[in-house]
Amino acid sequence: MSLLTSMHAELQHEAISTRKVLERVPMDKLSWKPHDKSMSLGSLAKHVAELPMLISFGMKRNEWEISTHPSSPMPSTSAELVAMFDEQLHSALECLKMNVEPDFLSQPWSMRNKEMIFFTIPRFAVLRNMGMNHLIHHRAQLSVYLRMLDVPVPGIYGPSADER
Repeated sequence: MSLLTSMHAELQHEAISTRKVLERVPMDKLSWKPHDKSMSLGSLAKHVAELPMLISFGMKRNEWEISTHPSSPMPSTSAELVAMFDEQLHSALECLKMNVEPDFLSQPWSMRNKEMIFFTIPRFAVLRNMGMNHLIHHRAQLSVYLRMLDVPVPGIYGPSADER
């Protein structure tokens, strides 16, 4: 099995849990933060919904110039939030089906803001770290926000305390 085929299957699997978490975001509490230094619930939920885009960027571009990336509006319903995620997920999954040359995944990829280069890493590291791991990290953070707001947390890798 190729790396991209494996990642495609893994992303599909992780999407099931991510969708369940996004469906439970209380849209009347989007400005809530657990701490002054934390992202708001709305910002975090939108970030999670958009994260599969980094897999698409990793496959279609050699770098991401973040200053040219327009901000999308915050969805007003949980259905819109899930639809945002589904749109980004669909694009990412299609990109993971691309036929690529053997050295494609080892080519350098950079994230920058104008002249400032944040990092340059192999393309596969973008897919794994920025696409997959980043998504899982922030989904977990979002599930903690749900717990703190007394919203039943869905099971992610098995039943949660709310599903026993």
